[in-house]
Amino acid sequence: MPVPCHQSPVLAGSVTLATLGALVLYLGKPSPYGKYSNSLAPGTPSLPASAAWFLQELPSFMVPAGIFAWQPHSLFGRPETVLLGLFCSHYFYRTFIYSLLTRGRPFPAWILFRALVFCIGNGFLQAYYLIYCAEYPEEWYTDVRFSLGVFLFILGMGINVHSDYVLRQLRKPGEIIYKIPQGGLFTYVSGANFLGEIIEWIGYALASWCLPALAFAFFSLCFLGMRAFHHHRFYLKMFEDYPRSRKALVPFIF
Repeated sequence: MPVPCHQSPVLAGSVTLATLGALVLYLGKPSPYGKYSNSLAPGTPSLPASAAWFLQELPSFMVPAGIFAWQPHSLFGRPETVLLGLFCSHYFYRTFIYSLLTRGRPFPAWILFRALVFCIGNGFLQAYYLIYCAEYPEEWYTDVRFSLGVFLFILGMGINVHSDYVLRQLRKPGEIIYKIPQGGLFTYVSGANFLGEIIEWIGYALASWCLPALAFAFFSLCFLGMRAFHHHRFYLKMFEDYPRSRKALVPFIF
């Protein structure tokens, strides 16, 4: 049977996520991987992009899946299980599909370690709350927050997956050149992949209606939103013919 819920780790983890998001906004500097890896000191230890993405995303799938595996079968079909399934579905894609297909630059080892710690902590926080703390009524399936949240999650994941596909097609295997992405939401924004993921986690937060999910959505908005802004600025500097009508993250607005 599930053990009694202790809210202190849930509160502490949520505050930590929100604080990290605020810190990202305050610093306003791009993490030195991908397009910005040139700012790294020569000789910085790094891993191939595929291996790095696989290792850092794996805990976000395995930790929740492991926690759920120890629970009684009575949780199957409950809203808590469905919500945790949404979370795991995103990270199944990131771990076992995106990481194997990516054609990015080598990934700094110290950033991998930092991301690994974050993914372990966030995966544990989301799963711990849903399995041990959340108590959704059966009517939650018909609640507008759940229905709209799941719709937004699926919509955002579709945008994210399609945008990743568009970006992969810009390069042949082994290439490291940059080109202007075209098609899909890239017609309107530079960070279409980031917008899709932000929509996912806003949908997850709405469907879950809980503090840990809200904190993660806020962190994602801050981190990925700033990443989109830096990508937009990068494209404008690199390409003289870059579409001036494109925004960084939100079509027609920002």
